[in-house]
Amino acid sequence: MASISLRGVQKAYGDGALVIRDVDLEIGKNEFCVFLGPSGCGKSTLLRMIAGLEDVTEGEVSIAGKRVNDVPAAQRGVAMVFQSYALFPHMTVYENMAFGLKLAKTPKADIDRKVRDAARILQLDALLDRHPKALSGGQRQRVAIGRAIVREPGVFLFDEPLSNLDATLRGQTRIEIARLHRQFADASVVYVTHDQIEAMTLADKIVLLHAGNDTERFGSIAQVGAPLDLYHRPKSKFVAGFIGSPRMNFLPAKVASVDPNGVAVVLDGSGESVRLPLRAQGLAPGAPVTFGVRPEHLEPVQGDAPASNEDEAVTLTRPIALIEALGEHSYVHLDQPGGAVLIAKAPGDARLRRGDTVRFRAPAHACHLFAEDGFALAPLSTAREHA
Repeated sequence: MASISLRGVQKAYGDGALVIRDVDLEIGKNEFCVFLGPSGCGKSTLLRMIAGLEDVTEGEVSIAGKRVNDVPAAQRGVAMVFQSYALFPHMTVYENMAFGLKLAKTPKADIDRKVRDAARILQLDALLDRHPKALSGGQRQRVAIGRAIVREPGVFLFDEPLSNLDATLRGQTRIEIARLHRQFADASVVYVTHDQIEAMTLADKIVLLHAGNDTERFGSIAQVGAPLDLYHRPKSKFVAGFIGSPRMNFLPAKVASVDPNGVAVVLDGSGESVRLPLRAQGLAPGAPVTFGVRPEHLEPVQGDAPASNEDEAVTLTRPIALIEALGEHSYVHLDQPGGAVLIAKAPGDARLRRGDTVRFRAPAHACHLFAEDGFALAPLSTAREHA
């Protein structure tokens, strides 16, 4: 097993433009770390620098406490699973899985034991004599994973391994990878994906990366943390909008007042007043902010029933423009002043109709405010803990 450390890591290509900027990151032993972010944010480039397939322009990469900037990829003690499987078409499943061990001059008896053990774990026992062209996409990916497993590395690197699979196979293979990590608990995993479902379900730690101009302004890393930390406590509007599906609702607002118990804002267009237990961070009345609430936190208040805990809730009243009925739940699209749309998630049996004007309620602690620079206002409890 091996920890991974990145200190001041940057990557630039020939034109001098930085693809990876100011990355400081610690990945612990046994940890499943997911690099997540939009296309072009440098996820795969960062992974390939750990693997030794890309040079580091500036900074230091360490594996198991050893600086590896100048260590060849084959000597870093890592195994990589590629998006394209990278299997040899003329070799059988057995030969593909054994190839790296043969290059390392591993005794034949050990090769056979390791390959058959990995095949059993991955349910490939009956396929060892087949060639890749006779396998499904999911089976080929399991062979690629098996080829990595037999090397018994301290670090597994996965570069978008499920992106070529259909939705059903992605779900099945995701479960297999999670099971394998538990089975090989002495190995660390770094996994690249643009799919937040993969990230949320697999990761111990998510590293969410910026792209484009945001990278130049803030550096490559937007936030690092456990999946639910990024979901419940996003540090910026970018993080809040990227994590969650459908994405968080964002409504423009202005600060109305600030006091020791929180901040009150008025929503643009509707004029509704919202009070949240957040620290205003020096914002003055009139300052522009963005109010954020996730669809799943907006609950319809049925009939004339009063909303409970009104002092601790945010209420928004809107006409229903569209209902997406999905069975267990429905996505309710609400008309928002200015032509925008506000989305709420309601139970599938909720008695809602298009054209109705309905009051929706959200717990105040589940709502967010973002300053003009995009950063989130801190909860009062967090502010007091760090005071």
